Amino acid sequence: MIKTTLEKKQSKQSDWYLYLIREKNNALYCGITTDVQRRFEQHKAGTGAKALKGKIPLELVFSCFIGSRSAASKIEYQVKQLNKKIKERLVIDQPDNLTDYLANYKLLKCEE
Repeated sequence: MIKTTLEKKQSKQSDWYLYLIREKNNALYCGITTDVQRRFEQHKAGTGAKALKGKIPLELVFSCFIGSRSAASKIEYQVKQLNKKIKERLVIDQPDNLTDYLANYKLLKCEE
């Protein structure tokens, strides 16, 4: 089946990922994107977020498919609120489903 331009655009809009990058000072930077590798390369080149400029070497330590941009933004906010210990646990555990993972920590507000 050949996708129309509109179908491709709609599909692309729903393919959002959350990622974590470790900075040289061991801090973790959280962001969202539709293309993790492209965004990571931008950060390494110094053309990404201002927060990462001059903090090389950078290491991509976690990425996870979220879905829509809206969902990715909400999850990004939740992850940015986590303390360092839980973020490090996230990097170790590498969960496939971040929503369920955060709910286990009772940190994600459940919508009913």
